Amino acid sequence: MSDGQQLLVVRHGQTAWSKVGKHTGRTDIPLTDVGRQEASDAARTLDGWNLVRAYCSPLQRARETAELVSPACGLVTDDDLVEWDYGDFEGETTPESRERIPDWSVWTHEITGGESYDEVGERADRFLARFDDEVPTGNGVVFAHGHFLAILIARWCGLPAIEGRRFALATATVSLLGWHREDRVIRALNHRVGRILDPPFRT
Repeated sequence: MSDGQQLLVVRHGQTAWSKVGKHTGRTDIPLTDVGRQEASDAARTLDGWNLVRAYCSPLQRARETAELVSPACGLVTDDDLVEWDYGDFEGETTPESRERIPDWSVWTHEITGGESYDEVGERADRFLARFDDEVPTGNGVVFAHGHFLAILIARWCGLPAIEGRRFALATATVSLLGWHREDRVIRALNHRVGRILDPPFRT
């Protein structure tokens, strides 16, 4: 693959649930006012990029973020980009889930009624295969969700899906995936206009 191929990765802006750390899988909720401002800031980060193709999760929080960025190449909605299905843990924070199941984590416990991280990884792989076919060179962008994108980053690097736990993405941040010679690499992670480092955030 050409080192001219790059993929910008944008997590959606803040929602009422992400603000307090609730697992938000398939629940379809909008951005907060803060989230809309964050998305507008992300647009500044992407200003000047020549984008060949833009992909978006069908869920409202990702679509709102993408529409506020408004890539000139238009948007392709892709069902594989939806967030991890958290099943019985949907709408709970990790501390709430641990009241029922000590030491519970999406990465270490069965997600009853939902998806495993490997199933999320299979969706990420399908998307990346389509991206390779449709954008063999040039810049693409994907607007989606924190855990899904963390797993996508891991799979881009050839790591198992579970290694997505190493990548904690703040709301409306931009990351950049690319190539160094024959290797897929992470060129930037968690970038936000006007900040070098974000304060602690919930995922």
